[in-house]
Order: sequence, then structure tokens, then C-alpha cells
Amino acid sequence: MSVFSSLRKFGKVFSQIDVSETIDALGKLNQTELYQIMKIIKSKGKVYQPPEIDGDYYHLSRFLTPEEREIQLKVREFMNEHVKPIANDCWNKAKFPLELIPKMAELNIAGLTYEGYDSPMGSYLLEGFITMEMARVDTSISTFFGVQSGLAMGSIYFCGSEEQKWKWLPAMQRMEKIGAFGLTEPNVGSAVAGGLETTCKRDGDSWVLNGQKKWIGNATFADLTIIWARDLDDNQVKGFIVEKGTKGFKAEKQEDKMALRTVQNALITLTNCEISEENRLQECNSFKDTSKVLKATRAGVAWQAVGCARGAYECALEYSTQRYQFGKPIASFQLVQDLLVQMLTDLTAIQSMAFHLSKLQDEGTMTDQQASLAKVACTKHTREIVGHAREIFGGNGILLEHNIARFVADAEALYTYEGTKEVNSLIVGRDITGISAFV
Repeated sequence: MSVFSSLRKFGKVFSQIDVSETIDALGKLNQTELYQIMKIIKSKGKVYQPPEIDGDYYHLSRFLTPEEREIQLKVREFMNEHVKPIANDCWNKAKFPLELIPKMAELNIAGLTYEGYDSPMGSYLLEGFITMEMARVDTSISTFFGVQSGLAMGSIYFCGSEEQKWKWLPAMQRMEKIGAFGLTEPNVGSAVAGGLETTCKRDGDSWVLNGQKKWIGNATFADLTIIWARDLDDNQVKGFIVEKGTKGFKAEKQEDKMALRTVQNALITLTNCEISEENRLQECNSFKDTSKVLKATRAGVAWQAVGCARGAYECALEYSTQRYQFGKPIASFQLVQDLLVQMLTDLTAIQSMAFHLSKLQDEGTMTDQQASLAKVACTKHTREIVGHAREIFGGNGILLEHNIARFVADAEALYTYEGTKEVNSLIVGRDITGISAFV
């Protein structure tokens, strides 16, 4: 097709220009310039079809076995079908969709990495991908699952007796029993290793607990809450399984949060709360035992950050292909593409970091310091990624309907919980310098 026949397609535009001047101008162009004009003309009739959106740019999911990949995709389907349609409404109203728990239980993924006790048994890598898939749609739901499968079940798995494990873990794996994890206090966050204000004292075959816990996820409706307290006799940390309805145990919902609003955090007050020796975690004798639980779940938070970042990136990329300004999608603008590539670069980096951390877990060689470094890096870069994503949305970015505002807010919680950025940095700093900088 000639240049002139292509130009005739412009109709009215062509009739308004001086043909002789146009011919003269075209005659002065070289072959490359004419080719560029032809390319522009031909592109005018094409319908823009954006490529498939996939935040796994280095295809790390290919390292899952076929069976693991199937589970990952089932979790993705569950999140897209059951959670995504209601995520914003639940977040806005600060309510938890309890009706989804039986459907989540059908996935058979709770307690995946524990050996025995009716666990389905799976790799840490698969667990990481599951966590990522949940946070990719709703960080609140992934937090609920992390508390249930990681913190609550993990406390019993790592610190409980055989009898306690068989009593609680199978039911929790089936999600017939929901757990919570009470460590953080109103006046004690990062300093939990240095001394809890919540106390316990043995009285015959029972223990009496007094104090408060704060920011305790799931606690408003949990069937059991793991409470960590300082023994007044030996000053060591002990763990207790406190069942719902126990006298002296009160859980009040914390209101007006700006992040993870769907998660039901509670302020717990323990007033002469009597717990039987039978419900004391028999293998917990100091905070070092508590740290076994935190070590495993800290890696999970790194994956949560990856999921939150991936969800924000994919939302922003999709939006950029659909939002038109100046007659074309904003994805065609250089500054927007630069932001998208910055986001993808950081996302791919933290995704690779979390991936390798899980491989170390599966090998049994992961250290506390390595988990802390991943938590620091992944949550830090997630904050930056969601910020760039919000920027691409412009003014629409502050509207909940576009999802990105939820990702931005939830990233703030990830940055702080399971050990602040500063504390985790000092854990790594102590390891690489040999000097403790803790107060």
C-alpha cells in the first residue's frame, strides 16, 4: 500500500491539508523517515491489546512441583472468586468474613509445614507462594491465615507437648478451631525479649495470669489464644493456651485502624485469669522457645510483603493500560513505563529474596538473621512499590474502589509487625559486626 493511499484514510484531516505541500514534504524524507510515517499510519487502525499481566517476571513458580503449582492456583482461584469481590467492603466496614473460613478450610493448607498431627505436609516454598497469593488480593486475609497457621498453630507445634499437639493441631488444621497469638502488649512491643508486663504465677495445679495484650489478631472470635507471660518466680517467659470463655479473659476489638482493617485485632485484659497446668505449653521455658515460632513466621511476613507489592503492581499495570489521557493509554507514556519498571525491579528482587529464604527453610539452614533481613528488605521495598502504584493512579488512587489505597495502607502494618524494621536491622547488624547495638 502506498503512502498516498494510506493518507486517504484520514478523510477529513486529509481534506484540510495542502496536498502539494504534503507531497513536497514527503519527497524530502529519507527511507527511514518514510518507514516511520507508514508505521504510525498503520498503527492507527489497530486495537490496543495489552500483554497478559504477571508479576512473577522471572517465573519462579516453575520451581514448584506440578502438585504444588495446582495448590497455588487453587488458592488463587479461592481468593479471586470469594475474597476479591468483598475485600474492599470488609476493609471499609472493618468486619471479618467469618463465612469464608469453611471454604478456606477446604483448601487443606493450614499447618502445611508441620510434620504429623494430620498436617497435609508441604514445603516452606509452597507455603510462601500460598501466603503471597493471599496477600496479592487481600493482606488482611493473609494475616488471618498467618496467625492461624503460623503463630497459633506454630506455638503449639514448637512449644507444646505431644498430648497438646494431638488435642489442638488437627482441629486447627481443619479450621474447626481458630487461634490467636498474644505476645505484644500496650507498653511492650519490640522489648518483649527484655521483659513482659503480663505475669503468671503458679498456684497448685493452676496458673494465675494478669496483664494486657494489644494488637492480637483473631482474638475477638478465636477459640483459643496463646498468651505469653513472665513467670514471677523465675522471671522466664511461659506460654499458655487460653480457651474462649475462660473467666478473667476479656478481648475488646480495637477500632479506627488505618491498616489491615478486616483483621479483628483485640486488646486483651487478663484479670486473675486461672489456667490449668494442662494448658501451659509444656516445652516453653524461656523467650528462646517463643523465638522458634517468630523465626518461622517472620519469613511468612516477607512473603506477605511480596504479595502486597505484587497486588499493587498488577493493579497499577492493569490500570495504566485502561486509563486514557491525551487520546492514548497512560501506559504509553515514558514516565509511567519508568515507574512500572521500577516497581517490577523491586518486586522481582524481593520475590527472589523470599524465594531463596524458603529454600533455606526447606534445607533446614535458615537463620534468625536471614529471616530478619528478608523481613526488613521485603517490607521496605513494598512500601516503595505501593507508593509508585498509587502515583500511577493519580487522584483515583485514594479511592477504595480501585483497590490500591488498601494496598498502600496495609503495607504500613507489614512494615511494623513481626518486629519493626529497626529491630530486625539490629538483629542483622549484630550478626555481621559481632557487636550488639540493642539498648
